[in-house]
Order: sequence, then structure tokens, then C-alpha cells
Amino acid sequence: MSREFEMSLMGELQFFLGLQIKQGPEGTFVHQAKYTRDILKKFEMGDSKPLTTPMSTNTVLDADENGEVVDQKEFRGMIGSLLYRTATRPDIHFVVCLCVHYQASPRTCHRQAVKHIFRYLKFTPELGLWYSLGSTLSLRGFSDADHAGCRIDRKSTSSTCQLLGTSLVSWSSRKQASVSLSTTEAEYIAAASCCSQLLWMKATFSDFGLKFGKIPLLVDSTYNPVLHSRTKHIDVMFHFLRDHYEKGDIDLIHVVSANQLANIFTKPLEFDAFTRLRGSRCVDNAFI
Repeated sequence: MSREFEMSLMGELQFFLGLQIKQGPEGTFVHQAKYTRDILKKFEMGDSKPLTTPMSTNTVLDADENGEVVDQKEFRGMIGSLLYRTATRPDIHFVVCLCVHYQASPRTCHRQAVKHIFRYLKFTPELGLWYSLGSTLSLRGFSDADHAGCRIDRKSTSSTCQLLGTSLVSWSSRKQASVSLSTTEAEYIAAASCCSQLLWMKATFSDFGLKFGKIPLLVDSTYNPVLHSRTKHIDVMFHFLRDHYEKGDIDLIHVVSANQLANIFTKPLEFDAFTRLRGSRCVDNAFI
């Protein structure tokens, strides 16, 4: 590259576009502590009272058409800052995406929800992602769904995350395109989305010489959504999940809800459950 481009050796990567990188003999820690302090100061949240979770389990957001309208420019600025913060903070991914839905006409309750996230970031400014050098190169995925969780259109939320060894490398939380008629259908669609991502990652890793056999896909349903009779009416586009299950590309494995890592991307959780799941993917700077 130095023959084609003018380059200079600046040493080990430590800071890049708001990302702080710490590399050590045991692994790499990526966080955005400085960026967090900057946005707290920018939106005058530096002196706010810290909170232990990004959203209360009692919070219910809807359009609130009778609520007081707030400054749309300020609200979008806060949302944009938080969206970039999700690059290393999957624990706020769900609540930030939930607030994004109300950018067109934000109300007081929506701004309060966003401020709640900022107050949580003040409580945990140093959290980030830990990539261990000692982690084994095994691929697995988790999928979950919150059936009819949206208060406006009753669509379900699909949540997935993929781990390479113990390191979280991909995650998503998105509203499903159509209304699911049952929990079975919602879980099936979420699992299909996770399967698609795992297959793409499997193909990508093969270019680097990494080969994977049957990839575990963990769901917390008490039934197997691939073999359940209720999946017969689901759109054919999702049935590739069954095909890849039968081919042996993936293996559907049951995991108890308490250990379902993707659960953090579907809805607000109580403090104990939230921090336990968060500890599975985020690590505090003090442990480096």
C-alpha cells in the first residue's frame, strides 16, 4: 500500500473516529468513553443523575399525539449521537432504535426516554466490547422475538446476535415486516434472520481459511420452530431455515430464556437480568 499511497507509520492504533482501542496481551478492548463524555456535555446531561438501565420496564412509547411537541432538531441530534454510540454498546441498541421511530414528530415522552438513555450512559461510560485472544474460533448465534411488541402496529421485534468464540461480532434488533399471528411465527422469522446472517458469516470466514460445520443457533422456544406444525402457514421466504436445518448447516438448540443473549435486544429488562446479559457481551474498562 505504501507504494501506491502516501502513508506514515503512526504506531499502534489507539483512537479512530471516536473509537478508543486498547490492545494488550490478553485481547483488545474497544470503547467510546471520551465520545460519551462529549455528547453528555453537548446535550447538557453531564450533571444529570445516573440510571442503572437504559429504559424502565414500565415505559411504554407510542405516538402520543396529544403530547407536547419538542424541538425536532435537538431530538434528531440526540438520536444521531446515540446511534453512533451503539457501535460499541449493543446494550442500548434496542432502546435507541425504539426512539428512532418517533423522529418525525417527537413529543415530551420521547425526549424523556432519550434522556433516560443518556443518564444510563453516564452510569456506564467505560463499557465497551472485549475481544479475547484466547477465544476459540467457534461460530454460534442467538435469536429471540418479542411477539406483537410494537404498540402502534402490533408487529413483533426480531433480535439476533452472533458470536465468534466468546466475542460478540454482530447483532441486530429490528421490527418485522409483517404482523406475526403467533409467538411461533415471530420466533421462526427471527431464527430465519439469524440463520441468514450466520450463513453469510460462514461464507466470509471461509475466504480466510476458516471452516465451520453445523453452526449452533440457540432459541428459547420450548418447541423446535423448524419442525412445529404451526410454521406451515408462514411465508415461503422464511422456509430456507428449514432447508439449512435439514442440510446440516445449522443446528437448532434450545436455551432457557434466562440465558438467551438476544433477549436484551427485544425489550426493556429488569436490572438483574439486564446486567447479567450485558456482562455476556460488554466488559468494563477496569477489567483490562
